[in-house]
Amino acid sequence: MNERDTLPLPVTRSLARLGQAMSLARRRRHFSQQDLAERIGASVTTVRRMEAGHPGTALVHFARAMQVFGELGQLDQLLDTPQDTIGLALMDEQLPQRVRKSRKTPESGAF
Repeated sequence: MNERDTLPLPVTRSLARLGQAMSLARRRRHFSQQDLAERIGASVTTVRRMEAGHPGTALVHFARAMQVFGELGQLDQLLDTPQDTIGLALMDEQLPQRVRKSRKTPESGAF
């Protein structure tokens, strides 16, 4: 059983789409796989595996390719925390129902 068989199908599909997008971006720029490999400091085999959506491809290769393509900013937006609706909803569940001002007592040192 290989690594791809143990991954959930949505993950496998997403990796395949990412690989296809990398291939398309490379070809639109008229780069050969060899050209891209040299620019990202990797082997042609790594570029082929990346474009095939292989799950063992290091993220650094994708990041370097995105830099070469001028799209590194897109990587920064992957988990944009201000737009993380699930994370924000979970935080909102933890908010108190009421907020009361604390009472100031002489022994607390408050004026």
